[in-house]
Amino acid sequence: MNYTIEYFNEHVLKEIEAWPDGILADYARLVELLMEFGPNLKMPHSKALGKGLFELRPKGKEGIGRTFYCYLIGQRIIILHAFIKKTQETPENEIKVARKRVKEVQNG
Repeated sequence: MNYTIEYFNEHVLKEIEAWPDGILADYARLVELLMEFGPNLKMPHSKALGKGLFELRPKGKEGIGRTFYCYLIGQRIIILHAFIKKTQETPENEIKVARKRVKEVQNG
């Protein structure tokens, strides 16, 4: 595997670990693909949101999860934010949190 996964903070990891089993299992599968393929992982698994922000798109019978992430030098992937989707549209405030965190990790 070429890429390593890191979490913005412990809260992000705990949020993901609390997801329902089906969504969590799909997340684990997608993270494996992300570590192997990095930026070459595309839809339906990963989507570029612009300005260095990407989303990973796990789902299960219980619903849909989203994690936002970015890449850093050294083939590092930082999982910035995670939540369970309650609506069809991704809430703007969730994207705002992720965009703020991208700036923090990229400006270091």
